[in-house]
Amino acid sequence: KPVPLFWALGLVVVSGMGCGVLVGHGAPFLSLVLFLIYLGGMLVVFAYSAALAAEPYPETLGSRSVALNAGGYLVGL
Repeated sequence: KPVPLFWALGLVVVSGMGCGVLVGHGAPFLSLVLFLIYLGGMLVVFAYSAALAAEPYPETLGSRSVALNAGGYLVGL
């Protein structure tokens, strides 16, 4: 399975896109507050739990099983 830290990057990107939608609708202060609260609170909890569940030798994108799974998903799309 891939490294859980990639999930944290996805979390940051998706929350940034959601706040971008709020800015587009005219609520820049609300989006800033939500972004800071969400990343400040939820990401700390996620990082702590990911550190506890971390494997000593995680599989990365260069390993064979991950590459085969990614290829299968791309073919499925």
